[in-house]
Amino acid sequence: MSIDRSLAPPYSIPEKIHLNPPEKRVLPNGTPIYYIPFPNIDAIKIEVVFPINNSKDKNSKALQPFFMLYMLLEGTKTMNSEKLDDFFDFHASEVDIISGYERQGLSLLTTKKHLLEVLPVFRSLFTEAVFPEKELKKRKSQKKLSISIKNEQTSARANQLIRKSLFEKDHPFGYQVTEEDVDAIQQNDLIAYYEKDFLLSPQIFLTGQLSEKELNQIELLFSDLPLSPKTPHLLPTGVVQPSKLLEKKPEAVQSSIRIAKWMIPKSHPDYPALSVLNTLLGGYFGSRLIKNIREEKGYTYGINSFLGELNGNEYWMTVADVKGGYGEVVIQEVYKEIERLKMEPVSAGELEIIKNYLAGSILANFSSPFDQMSHFQHVHFQGLNFDYYTRHLDYIKNFDGSDIMTMAKRYFNEKEMLEVIVGAG
Repeated sequence: MSIDRSLAPPYSIPEKIHLNPPEKRVLPNGTPIYYIPFPNIDAIKIEVVFPINNSKDKNSKALQPFFMLYMLLEGTKTMNSEKLDDFFDFHASEVDIISGYERQGLSLLTTKKHLLEVLPVFRSLFTEAVFPEKELKKRKSQKKLSISIKNEQTSARANQLIRKSLFEKDHPFGYQVTEEDVDAIQQNDLIAYYEKDFLLSPQIFLTGQLSEKELNQIELLFSDLPLSPKTPHLLPTGVVQPSKLLEKKPEAVQSSIRIAKWMIPKSHPDYPALSVLNTLLGGYFGSRLIKNIREEKGYTYGINSFLGELNGNEYWMTVADVKGGYGEVVIQEVYKEIERLKMEPVSAGELEIIKNYLAGSILANFSSPFDQMSHFQHVHFQGLNFDYYTRHLDYIKNFDGSDIMTMAKRYFNEKEMLEVIVGAG
């Protein structure tokens, strides 16, 4: 029988997504290890992740964690930065920084062939870093330049202001670092943070083809880390009031807008429906915001909305850089699209597109072994597991659109929104 190649094969959403949970081990020092074995790949990835110990102490220096982390590869007691670079390059390995508002650490990507040679040097970065003065001076100069450039960018400034709006006054997630914060950092600050606050409640994530011998070697090397006895301090999210911030930059050719509000956590029963609503509104390139604000009105090249997470809490945000002077106009168009979702049922055709897009996105998220571990971490740090994705796919397969109007009315009240415009107004 001949095949008509002018016709696309029929598409169907898979019945199930099969994800095996990581194997969990616990080291004698209490450190958990999560391991996803993949026998058919030669690459191995090790991620060692620590919570950042946030503090409101006025004497603390905001950039201690940042500089400490980015100086770890500038030299150890036995190898300077050049030797470290050469060593990892020679052994076909990469060490990367893991840096975020809540967590920090290091990752190692290497081959099975070189693993046992590379491991001790990787391990030394956690206990033998020396933070040389010359390299610190260079890093500080680069950071000050970065701050200066970002202060002139409307998008970077809008990000700073919306974070400041989401968190209560002086919360570290909303704090805007200055050049004075850079000047305040000294070598002894990095050493103090490294010795007292860095090695705090680690978790280790392993991906690849590891023998029992290799697993034992990893366990041996990390079971004697000199862990800090401190308990991680997670500052709570304050109750924020609706606000509208306008910061004019007359010389700017564009305006950067941000609209945000706190939302429900992933564990909430409404979250799958809320996620679908966000995708429909602004979560992909065929979204309503794209069609209205980009394609029909031409106010921007791109606009998107997303659900993010900070401090164990979910937030919703819309982000766009628009033609100068159209910031407020675009914000009102966003609210118009939200009102449409409250008042008008979504058509069957649009629902079908969204279902196929979301199902495909979930499957694409697990296309590689490292993707699987990344998405495990994404839910693990919120106290969930791979069942989250199974439930999400089940919802996508079966929802009929009736929840969309309910979610829009329940969670999207214009009077509760935080708004930021930076630029020409």
